[in-house]
Amino acid sequence: MPEQHQESMKGTTTVGLVFDNGVILATEKRATMGSMIASKRAKKVYQVADRIGMTTAGGVGDAQQLARILTVECNLYQIRRSRPITVGAASTLLSNYLNQNRYFPYYVQLLVGGVDEKGPSVYSVDAMGGATREDDIVSTGSGSPMAYGVLEDRFHANMTEDEAIDLAVRSLKSAMKRDSASGEGIQVVVITKDKYLILGEDALKKYLAKIPA
Repeated sequence: MPEQHQESMKGTTTVGLVFDNGVILATEKRATMGSMIASKRAKKVYQVADRIGMTTAGGVGDAQQLARILTVECNLYQIRRSRPITVGAASTLLSNYLNQNRYFPYYVQLLVGGVDEKGPSVYSVDAMGGATREDDIVSTGSGSPMAYGVLEDRFHANMTEDEAIDLAVRSLKSAMKRDSASGEGIQVVVITKDKYLILGEDALKKYLAKIPA
């Protein structure tokens, strides 16, 4: 694998966690090209269905293409079957697409999370098409070791939405302090059976204010 692709795969931090009534997907906003900060406002969470989101780590072009493909396929599924696609089915669809392209791979590591008739869930999908359902917490990218330290220490079953948002923000802040490829701002998406909500800046400030500098 060329060195530039190795670097593009490892520079970010994304987090997914399941709380009592839904899922939190969260990322920071720094995009890197080797040691250079290419963007300070990179979008790394995409809405692919009414109650399903996807986080991206890896090549920006690859991630955007996959987000477009998965969004179209989820819409087609609903049109053909007259019901929303499940989180597991969306993950399997994405997994199959990546596996079919393994000789010319997309350089990505993805999280697919949301709420369906079976409840909230999060799946991790790798570049070769491996899809794994994560029970509670998951993180990807170069900052994931630092994020996992916070997630595993503070996560507990049946967290409230407020607690889950606070934990996601804390884990990302920890990664941003120690991982040079993670930084700038934070994006948090809350998904429940009733909403797909992107937290605004004012709401995020409330959670950031609780965390020591």
